[in-house]
Amino acid sequence: MTEYKPQSLDKKWQQQWTSAKAFEVDVDPSRDKFYCLEMFAYPSGHAHVGHVRNYIIGDVMARTKRMRGYNVLHPFGWDAFGLPAENAAIKTGTHPEASTLGNIAHMKGQLQRLGISYAWDREIATCLPDYYKFNQWIFLKMFERGLAYRKRSTVNWCETDKTVLANEQVVDGACWRCGNPVVTRELEQWFFRITQYADELLEGLNTLHDWPEKVVVMQRNWIGRSEGARIRFPVAGAAEQIEIFTTRIDTIYGATFVLLAPEHPIVDAFAAASPDPDGFRKRLAAFRALDREARLTGAIEKEGFDTGRTAINPFTNAEVPIWIANFVLAEYGTGAIMAVPAHDQRDFEFARKYALPIRVVVVSDPSDPAQRESARLTEATTNYGTVIDSGPYSGQQAPAVIGRMVRDAEDRGIGKGEVQYRLKDWGISRQRYWGTPIPVVHCPTDGVVGVPFDQLPVELPKVASFTGRGDSPLAQVAEFVNTTCPKCGGPARRETDTMDTFVDSSWYFLRFCDPRNAELPFDPVPAGYWMPVDFYSGGVEHAILHLLYSRFFTRVLRDEGLINFDEPFKRLLTQGMVLKNGAVMSKSKGNVVDPDDMIGKYGADALRLYVMFVAPPEKEVEWSDAGLEGSFRFLLRVWRLVDHWAETIGGEGIPACGPDCTDGERALRRKTHDTIRRVTADIEERMHLNTAVSSLMELVNELYAFSEGTPHGAPSRGDAPVGRAERAQTIAVLREAIDALVLMIAPFAPHTAEELWQMIGHPESLAQASWPTFDADVARAEEVVVPVQINGKVRARLTVPAGLSDEQLQDRALGDPTVKTHTTGKTIRKVVVAKGPLVSVVVG
Repeated sequence: MTEYKPQSLDKKWQQQWTSAKAFEVDVDPSRDKFYCLEMFAYPSGHAHVGHVRNYIIGDVMARTKRMRGYNVLHPFGWDAFGLPAENAAIKTGTHPEASTLGNIAHMKGQLQRLGISYAWDREIATCLPDYYKFNQWIFLKMFERGLAYRKRSTVNWCETDKTVLANEQVVDGACWRCGNPVVTRELEQWFFRITQYADELLEGLNTLHDWPEKVVVMQRNWIGRSEGARIRFPVAGAAEQIEIFTTRIDTIYGATFVLLAPEHPIVDAFAAASPDPDGFRKRLAAFRALDREARLTGAIEKEGFDTGRTAINPFTNAEVPIWIANFVLAEYGTGAIMAVPAHDQRDFEFARKYALPIRVVVVSDPSDPAQRESARLTEATTNYGTVIDSGPYSGQQAPAVIGRMVRDAEDRGIGKGEVQYRLKDWGISRQRYWGTPIPVVHCPTDGVVGVPFDQLPVELPKVASFTGRGDSPLAQVAEFVNTTCPKCGGPARRETDTMDTFVDSSWYFLRFCDPRNAELPFDPVPAGYWMPVDFYSGGVEHAILHLLYSRFFTRVLRDEGLINFDEPFKRLLTQGMVLKNGAVMSKSKGNVVDPDDMIGKYGADALRLYVMFVAPPEKEVEWSDAGLEGSFRFLLRVWRLVDHWAETIGGEGIPACGPDCTDGERALRRKTHDTIRRVTADIEERMHLNTAVSSLMELVNELYAFSEGTPHGAPSRGDAPVGRAERAQTIAVLREAIDALVLMIAPFAPHTAEELWQMIGHPESLAQASWPTFDADVARAEEVVVPVQINGKVRARLTVPAGLSDEQLQDRALGDPTVKTHTTGKTIRKVVVAKGPLVSVVVG
């Protein structure tokens, strides 16, 4: 027997694929295309098996589609800008460019050692000028259309280091580096006007039929379309008015106080006019320093304080106190809330904590006096119902009354109907170095001026050292900052903010269509052929921001005339995490598994097969060394089987089983064709890659069993007895089965499959081979086993001819002696023949 040496096979076939450029492709309008893409990688240094699971899933799909005759684009690249590299530079002194490019080289080697069938000629890295030039190009196009704009916005600020901090750099309200408290400041920031596309982004979700429902729901909630009313509450004794937005104007008669965000523009005036301005400002500062995400999600204790001022409820004309609350954010809604504690749980908890009034104005049964008593409430009643104690609206039903109340507010000039979105414009400014420079200059004469397109890219200068203190590192490079205005020729200063790295990942899938274009982000012709992406996979943690921003960019580029479609990704898979010892793999937990270690021990194919077999792609996986060893043993079993029969199964043509075909040969053909049917559907339709592997294991078991009855015997019995030959029919059936097995195992274990394919006499590489086809008539079983349930418990299993009607199955079941022992003397109340098939009998 030829020895199975997987590491040697890995090197051999990887070299052959590379030298043959086996996976490079070009536009070919005569062929159907398939664009397969996994979310590109952040080059953190070393990939662990939790990372590579996603890449193997994509490779199984790409290899299968290639064998199915599609023109497959399967590229890869690097999401190479980002804060971690800059933080590392602050700690170690290693320049971000050096560490990033070094990490890319290492991780690329890891993926190549796994045999992933990437079109490496299309490789991109977002930190290189030939890529980020077009980040800048897109920015300028958006700037021309008013989609990129500048306004003051709140940032995290470390007073000690005199620098802006990303949210990730704020740990429990303190600076990650020095540990001192973080405050908020308002700075001029750049934004993309994604809200201009809010309705379209929301409506487009209805077309994403091949996305996980949970992702669609998450995006729908993030966009958060709300129909309601903007109502003005005058500040008592002042000219100012506080605007609130509410979707429940039917409860406005129950609004007993107003809550403001600590950042609301009116609060500084309240502080100045208060009896204790310093104390007021101190409490404001404490609220503003809290983690913004925790404030938004409610992960902090709800706290507030009374401003000492009141507002006029414009519907009741009653004065209500104005409070400041730590859970209200200025950028959501209007930064002010009309608090209706009887009908909003958060307001209810706040009112009970601070003994603020609670007034019931909506009930389910107005005839029940107990429902009107706020003292009886243990929680807010949030359902619609009958409006009570609400002036002219009392006795009317909500939500029907809402339209009338909005119209009345408009007629009285105290408010208006409005649609709001939870989605806010995308702030892209980062006071960091390792990102795309924003291509504008600030001119004393002409203001903000875009860099001309023919002067792109604005390249990152080489910064010698990183301290993490002071302004953006770019602001400290005089030769970068000081420039001339492209409009008037006078002195000007470059923008020193860089772009959010989500910009890089919002269009990279389009760049892969034409990655070497020096004039445009991509040519519309190849993009029109390859796009949209047919299969996209990645972590569910990107369900909102990355996917939403990509959908936004696609529409922006459509409106620029570069593409003619709306959605970038047709089918989406969010793969499950790989766990070890019950926790997600991470360096900080010390529980990572290096794929190179596993390849060194078992070969790439065993690792690939294991991570596909252990669980469905969308489910979490608990890593097991024993499971990996089991996958290696299975491949060794396949190797021995094929090696055992390699010299025997020559010849062409697969004759159908005729009268001289044995039952065993007929059964093997049936199993072969049924396996092709199931594996094809499991990969292409259901993405049940684990059950596809299970089906291949069953076919291998069938082949071993069949081999036992031949003169050659099973592989475990060694060489064939001398002087005994196989029937031509047996050889043909075996060849068909083994060819199909090797072809179907190729997407999962390509190195082993390539060698076996060559071993059984095929000169071409599997990269050019065709997927096996099945004959539905051959695949159809002649007999099936039908479980019979009686009152929910399986009491019998009947072996019957395939294709019986439901009535015939029912008769067979009720006539079975075992079944009769459970039905005799009882009333048969119901018989159901279900798909499977299965017969369910209910007796009483």
